[in-house]
Amino acid sequence: MPLWLLCFGAFRKKVDKDLALNMRRQEMSRMSGFNSPLLLGFDHLERMLDSASRASAEGYPPYNIEQTDENGLRITLAVAGFLMDDLHVTIEDNQLIIRGKQEDDVSDRHYLHRGIAARQFQRAFVLAEGIEVTGAGLDNGLLHIELERIVPEPEVRTIKIDNGNSGSKHKNAQTINVEAE
Repeated sequence: MPLWLLCFGAFRKKVDKDLALNMRRQEMSRMSGFNSPLLLGFDHLERMLDSASRASAEGYPPYNIEQTDENGLRITLAVAGFLMDDLHVTIEDNQLIIRGKQEDDVSDRHYLHRGIAARQFQRAFVLAEGIEVTGAGLDNGLLHIELERIVPEPEVRTIKIDNGNSGSKHKNAQTINVEAE
């Protein structure tokens, strides 16, 4: 067998091995971490994470997220050129959705160059449980959305403990008071 054919065969085996390894890596990166039998009922969380990852790939409009105090957040979007009536802020299924659509310019203007496009956008943010939108404002082309984490008050409940006698179920019931520290 000629030497060049042996070298080509070795090269081809190496390429096939690398291709199989890359395909395996891609499959692993697409696999969900929620397919374990121990994580039943977390499919809604997986959908929220998928939605968040898709939304983070969008680049327009640019935004900042800042912490204003211990329980406060502010999302600021750069929406220059949009009027208050062009913007809509809604909450749908634990997602904060900001939509912007400018009206088409129907004036008699004749543009020699139009570099400022009137484009629409939709930006979504997944909100954790307990996060509430407290307000929104438009100032100098910046849309500010105020968020607050609602900290629930600790709940104290008395739990009834039944006696383990097989005869009557609630005859000798005792209670233990459970108090928060």
